[in-house]
Amino acid sequence: MIGYLEGTLAARHPSGLFLEVKGVGYRLSCSATTLATLPSAGERCRLYTHLHVREDILALYGFASEAEQSIFEALLGVSGVGPKVALGVCSAFTPDALRRALVTDDVAALASVPGIGKRTAQRMVLDLKEKLALPDLQVAGPAQGAAAGARSALENLGYSPSEVRGALGDLNPAPGESVEDIVRAALSVLARPMVVSGDGETAEPGS
Repeated sequence: MIGYLEGTLAARHPSGLFLEVKGVGYRLSCSATTLATLPSAGERCRLYTHLHVREDILALYGFASEAEQSIFEALLGVSGVGPKVALGVCSAFTPDALRRALVTDDVAALASVPGIGKRTAQRMVLDLKEKLALPDLQVAGPAQGAAAGARSALENLGYSPSEVRGALGDLNPAPGESVEDIVRAALSVLARPMVVSGDGETAEPGS
């Protein structure tokens, strides 16, 4: 199996690109997420790959990061999701954004991807939470308390303890709030753009 290819981006095509590696041109299908990060034609790049084998075709898919490659392969394990739909999901969500949607059970956002209906989106949430070892907020809340459950969920999404402490400190969650409500609010705080002041300190816009 081909783990990755490194070569010159020869040209783009409607669904991906041609990558020249030592005189051989590989045709790869790529997500919009990957295409947006790649250099111009003629420059070198590395793409992590997935070879999809069917009786009548061999198709090679390329990804700018191993995280996106892993997400794509996990999606292929969901009933009703083939390579075209999985690539559509990767185009609509970065790996981190997809994990946030899964953790918060955002079925509506997942179902907005072409080719995915509500039932498929629900299956994605159930299957991928387990495959990607993501927390279940409805289970975490009663067992740990809402704030602790939210803290654990955010750290499992890849945020550092200091980032989580800052986000939860800004929120000061009320005793009756659910884990899901706290996580949604914290993700909004964490998504705020930061600006750098003249003295090198970072701050939120308007502060």
